[in-house]
Formats: sequence, structure tokens, C-alpha cells
Amino acid sequence: MTEVHRPLARTAPVTILTAYVLILLLIPSQYAISSLGAAGTPAGVLAVLYFLWYCFAWLSPRSAVARERQPLRLAIAAFLIAVLLSYVMAMTRPLQVLEVNGADRGLIIAAGWAGIALLTADCVERVDNLEVLHRRMSTIGGLLGVVGITQFFTGLDLARYVRIPGLVQQVHIFSSVPRDEFNRPAGTAIHPIEFGVVLGLLLPLAIHGARYAPEGRRGIRWTQVIVIAAAMMMTVSRSAVLGAFIALVVILPTWDAGSRRRAYAVIVCFGAALYVLTPGLLGTMKSLITHIGNDSSTNYRTHDYDAAAHYFARSPWFGRGFQTFLPQFYRIFDNQYLVTLVEMGAAGVLALLGLFGTSWWLARRARAMSDDPRVRHLAQCLAACVAVAAFSFGVFDAGSFPMTCGLTFLILGCCGALWRLLRPGSAAEPSAASRSELTRSTQ
Repeated sequence: MTEVHRPLARTAPVTILTAYVLILLLIPSQYAISSLGAAGTPAGVLAVLYFLWYCFAWLSPRSAVARERQPLRLAIAAFLIAVLLSYVMAMTRPLQVLEVNGADRGLIIAAGWAGIALLTADCVERVDNLEVLHRRMSTIGGLLGVVGITQFFTGLDLARYVRIPGLVQQVHIFSSVPRDEFNRPAGTAIHPIEFGVVLGLLLPLAIHGARYAPEGRRGIRWTQVIVIAAAMMMTVSRSAVLGAFIALVVILPTWDAGSRRRAYAVIVCFGAALYVLTPGLLGTMKSLITHIGNDSSTNYRTHDYDAAAHYFARSPWFGRGFQTFLPQFYRIFDNQYLVTLVEMGAAGVLALLGLFGTSWWLARRARAMSDDPRVRHLAQCLAACVAVAAFSFGVFDAGSFPMTCGLTFLILGCCGALWRLLRPGSAAEPSAASRSELTRSTQ
């Protein structure tokens, strides 16, 4: 059966991934199915179902799952093995009931993360489908930005009005956290830091969509970029702003000189508008960044290293158990790499770094394999997303925040999908006709 006669097969993965993004980003992540506990967030349950479907589809020779070489699949397998080894280590020592529950919950969460990444990497069949998915993610990011901006100026938390039968609140809601007299919006996230990081992950994709938008839609797409960037700044989060800076450092050098000059002018105008509309915000952000190493937040983080070394020494190779380092029994590490070092040992940290390193390499290789400017720019923006995620995991405990991790693994899967679709000799390698269809699909 030719590709022309399979439109449903081509679009189905993008449709179900869009459903995942909608549920992940628009349903407040504090809520979960009451009978399933913290592992029962709607997006988490959907991700686990995707993982099970992927496993069954892999076993079926007639399924559309790609079985060709996929480096991301190996990186995901290594991560899951590290999770399982840490689970075995947890079961070899005395545990409290909540720690056992955490270890079991960790297996479910890791399966969901893997399911999202693998489904994206091995089931999306065309590059234009990835473009559609990223455009939808940018649109949802714009909606989140509107929620955040509204919350910043009015204190009104629109997420509180979301009520879905069967869902209960699992964690405390930080609808807004004051800092220097500003309302730091959390949107639909658990905390303003997570909200800012999520917006930072979506910003490169929004920039790509705006830069290559059709003539009649550029205004809307650039408005999405501005809204996402403004809401990200209003979280008053150093992590979010530095993440956005990293994204621009990755993206802008690939633009021509004229485009870079216009981008710098836009950034200056954007800063001037924020200065006028939000007096004191830029000054606060400048103070937070210039005083890194001297403020209480940074000092608290540096104290984590000695404590992490203490716990790490007890089980250095495979850790004490994924999702067993519970704050109510131990402490909070504002650094996911430290949390992983304690929970999954050296093997877990290497596996996590391997995920980011593999995804970065896949995105960069995809850029090198294509001569289409649009596809090359998409690959670079995905690399920027990976860089933002890798940085963000080092400045807060991302594993405790389902929205951040769910979006991160979706982006990792996009890197794997783009590499697979562009790899020479691949069964999914785009033809000249499909590349021209890509151009039409974005119009």
C-alpha cells in the first residue's frame, strides 16, 4: 500500500500526541485520578497507555512502528535499565511504606516518559507531521502565556476554575508566589519555576513557527512568541530567563546577519516594553542574575552538595531507588542531577546525560543531513530545546514536576523522529514531493 493511501496512518500519531500535549499543559498538573495517587495525572496515565501500545505494536509485524536503527531508542533503554537497577537496590534494604510506594510509582512514571519519547521517535511518519505538532505546541504555549500574564497583572488564577470530575489535588498549588512585590504566575504548573521552564522549552518552537510562517500568519505567530517570552519573564525565575538565553545562543548564530540584527532590535524593543509596562521587573531580574552566588537561593543550593555526597556514598552505582528520596523524610535538592545521583547512582546520571547528549546529537545530525532551510532551522530549534532542558535539570528538581518532564521527553522524541525521517537510506526519507508538501502544509 502506498503512502498516498494511508492518510490516517500518517496523521494518527500527531493527533494522539496533540491530545497528550493538550492534557499535559492545559489540565493543572496538581490534579490526579484519586484512586491512582501522584502517578495518576491524566497526562501520566495517557503516557503509560502509549507505552503499552508501543510495546504491543513493536511485537506486531504489521504495525507502522519503525524498527530501523534508532539511537534514541537505545538511550531510552539505558535509562529504563538504570531505573530498574535502582528499583532492585531499593528492594534490598528496609523501606518505609511511602518509599515503597514511591519506588513503584517511579516505574510507572518512567514507563510513561519512555512511551512518549518512543511513540514520537518511531511512529511519526513525515516531517510535515512534526511541523504540525510543533505548531500546535506553540499555540498551546501562547494560551499558557495569556494565563500567566493575566495572573501576573491581576492575581486571577484561571487554572483554579478548571474542575474535572474524578480528579483530586495531590500537591499544594502555588497559584502565584510573590517575589519583590510581583505576582509570579504558575499558570497550570505546580510552581512558577516550572511554569517558566515549560515556556522556555516552548519558546524555540514558537520562534521556528514564526520565522517560517506564511505571509498571512506571521503576525499571529510572532504574537505567540512575544506572549510566551513575556509570561516567562513575569515568572521572575532566573532559571527560565537563563534557559531562554541559552536557547537564543543556540539559535541566533545560525541566522544570517540581517536576521540577527532584526532579532537584536526586537529584543531591545521587547525589553523597553517590559520596562514601561512592568516597572521594576527588569531590575529585579538583573539583580537575580548578577547576584548569582551571593543570594540565599544560591547559597541554599550549594549546601546540597555535601548532603548529596553523603547519600551517594551509601549506594554509588545504582542509587537508593528512583522516586524514593522523599522530601518529607529527607530534603529537597534543587538540582535534578543531584536527585538522580542519589536515587539512581552514577548509572542513572550517565543514563540521563546520555538521553540529552543523544538527542542533541540527533538534532544536529538532522540539520546536517538536510538542505531545506526550514528543516535545518527546525532541527536547530530542537537542539535549543534540548539545551534548555539539560540546563533546567541542573537548577531545579525537574523530576518532581510532571509538566516539565512530560514535555522534555516529547521533545527528545521529536529529535529522534526528525533524525530518522532524514537519515539517508531510511524508509521514511522524505522525497522531493514530500518536501514540497511540507511547504504547502504550513500555509
